[in-house]
Amino acid sequence: MPVPEGKTFGFESEKSVRADFLETIDYGGNPQEITYETGEFSAVCPFSGLPDIARLEIRYVPGGRLVELKSLKYYLVSFRNVGIYQEAATDRIYKDLWSCLKPRRLTVKTVYNVRGGILSTCVMDSETMGG
Repeated sequence: MPVPEGKTFGFESEKSVRADFLETIDYGGNPQEITYETGEFSAVCPFSGLPDIARLEIRYVPGGRLVELKSLKYYLVSFRNVGIYQEAATDRIYKDLWSCLKPRRLTVKTVYNVRGGILSTCVMDSETMGG
């Protein structure tokens, strides 16, 4: 069924993602794997304009920096009205975190809510990608 003219949802471009919100904290402790998880990650499908909601998992071994959690939360919320495909959102989060943290290892995984009977999982992992 076609969408009636003037009855579409608007969304922002990827330029609205606020990587500048990410802040880091010095870390000099022993190597450890850190995991952050949320079931509330959302962006907008640029094809349909409908929300894409995912469970997001970030795992990393610090290379001297930790991400400050409130800044991570605000960064993730900046995706809320952005039209970005699921795979591109996972890639963007990975690249932004890699850039600011310079970790020893980083994995970003998104598991999107089922849409049209299809479960979509995207994984970016520095061990398989070479950083």
